[in-house]
Amino acid sequence: MNFSFYIARRYLVSKNGKNAINIINILSFIITVVGTAALFIVLSGFSGLKDFSTEFSNYFDPDLKVLPVEGKTVEIPLSRKRELENVPGIALVCDVIEEKAFLNYEEKNDIAFIKGVPDNYVNMISTDSILYYGSWLSKSDAQVVAGYSLAARLSLTVNDYGNYMQIMVPKPGTNAINKLNLNSSFSRLDAIPIGTFSVNEALDGKYIFTRLNAARKLLNLNGSTASAVEIKLEDGANQDEVRAAIQEIFDQPVKIKDKFQMNDALYKMLNSENLVVYLIFTLVLIIALFNVVGSIIMMILDKKKNMKTLLDLGAPVESLRKIFFIQGSLMTLSGGVIGLVIGVVFVALQIQYDLIYIAPGIPYPFAMELINVFISLATIAVLGIIASYIGSRRINDRLLSQAKL
Repeated sequence: MNFSFYIARRYLVSKNGKNAINIINILSFIITVVGTAALFIVLSGFSGLKDFSTEFSNYFDPDLKVLPVEGKTVEIPLSRKRELENVPGIALVCDVIEEKAFLNYEEKNDIAFIKGVPDNYVNMISTDSILYYGSWLSKSDAQVVAGYSLAARLSLTVNDYGNYMQIMVPKPGTNAINKLNLNSSFSRLDAIPIGTFSVNEALDGKYIFTRLNAARKLLNLNGSTASAVEIKLEDGANQDEVRAAIQEIFDQPVKIKDKFQMNDALYKMLNSENLVVYLIFTLVLIIALFNVVGSIIMMILDKKKNMKTLLDLGAPVESLRKIFFIQGSLMTLSGGVIGLVIGVVFVALQIQYDLIYIAPGIPYPFAMELINVFISLATIAVLGIIASYIGSRRINDRLLSQAKL
């Protein structure tokens, strides 16, 4: 191996007799550098895009959410709530109400989800971070905070006490809607929009917040019934242990979701897109590395006489193959490392100085992750080794017998 490595290293750094072969080798090296840099930059871009797309989860979703397996409600009496609050690792427990409702405001109609939250909900999520205009819920039940897109569709005016938003939900047990008397078919809440929030387009057009008591009155629910129980964990809490403790407290089947599971469709879509892009760029690298195979074959043909001499001196054919296998592997690995350095520098500059923008004022999000470094380097290394192996197999007894000293 030392003999093969020594000659391979000499072939890699020294110029060849024919200028065309030197050009082919340089092009193969450049393609390896560019391919590795591009792969790392694209993976880092998708990692940043994933963080950007799911950033709302960090300040809108709770750490854990307890939902009923069957039906639409879960029982959370005061005794059970106290048990949850005493579980090690749990910092805050909030029971919430979520239900689809019909909205009417100044002859404009829409459908959205009302979300009734308790007064201490400001400690569950960063309400200051999502509040776009106006103020958050106070002590009055006749208040709502609407999503920005929903407010735009209804042309809501914040703190307009002359116009109420009508929130209506079907009364339990009502099988038909009486068009002549909607009050007999719907429960109604008249509320004043006191603020708007903005998270992302989907949530901004889906939710309106109201106080928990108002939502329970609207839906005719008792004080121990909730649609879900949202939980905030302490820093460093063991999520698996907390999950197990929660399951023991509830006497009805419940499912417990974390932030990932609450947005599983979005995460699956982003992961699928990331995988597809990786496979596409890997295919591009495979096509590009055909240049490595070609350069190795050209080198073999150029050094055929030297190989014949080494064969006559007693070097086995397998050692001669190792020379070009090592040369090709060194070329792709060195090109991969240089390309990776270029990619890391570019991503670092983008993160620091915002070189590329998605739109005016919105820099393209990039994320520097160690896993992307490993994936890029491993991909180019594996493909380069395969390409070098294929090219080195061109050496055989028949080829060497054709060489003329």
